Amino acid sequence: MATIANNLQLVRNRISQACLKVHRPESSVTLLAVSKTFPAENVREAFNAGQKLFGENYVQEALEKIAALSDIRDRIEWHLIGPLQSNKTRPVAEAFDWVHTVDRLKVAQRLSEQRPPHLPPLQVCVQVNTSGEDSKSGCDPDASLALAQAVAQLPRLTLRGIMALPAPSPDPAVQHAALQQVRRLFEQWQAAGLDVDTVSMGMSNDLEAAVEEGATLVRIGTAIFGQR
Repeated sequence: MATIANNLQLVRNRISQACLKVHRPESSVTLLAVSKTFPAENVREAFNAGQKLFGENYVQEALEKIAALSDIRDRIEWHLIGPLQSNKTRPVAEAFDWVHTVDRLKVAQRLSEQRPPHLPPLQVCVQVNTSGEDSKSGCDPDASLALAQAVAQLPRLTLRGIMALPAPSPDPAVQHAALQQVRRLFEQWQAAGLDVDTVSMGMSNDLEAAVEEGATLVRIGTAIFGQR
């Protein structure tokens, strides 16, 4: 029976092989374990296997896990990767280390205002809806640079980069095209003078394509924790 520790090693091997293929150092890709819907015990098991970064989609569920794992809080990084409503920003500003899903200025402003001064700046990514799906969160690609520039000016936040959730496809060519669009936007932001270093894209099914197209952080759930 596969264990979380074994699964983590398999995912790390996949990242390593993908990096090798495009001559990238393995250290240039960070693994975020997506623990949404899985219990705190599973997070602890992954932590004990060496995983330190965890992604959650649902604020309330995440807050309960953060509390349950308070004994290792100083050694875990919690990332919000699900949509964030403006009325839920306070607990997120107080409890998380990263937010990947800033898609409008109002949310960023509230996170900035509500980040406790004794904590380090909240690390944030601007989410861009590159697939144009109505069901997906994220700002319009054409508006993304202006939003990123505005977010970068806010106190108590550090703009780290771009996050995207391309429409899933079994076709590698389609995967690569969608991921290339994200990377091109990121490069436009850099060319415009933004100090950004993070491309958050890639999941269990398109991990390799994402790494090949320049992902610096991949969000992996199913391949680590199993089917939901």
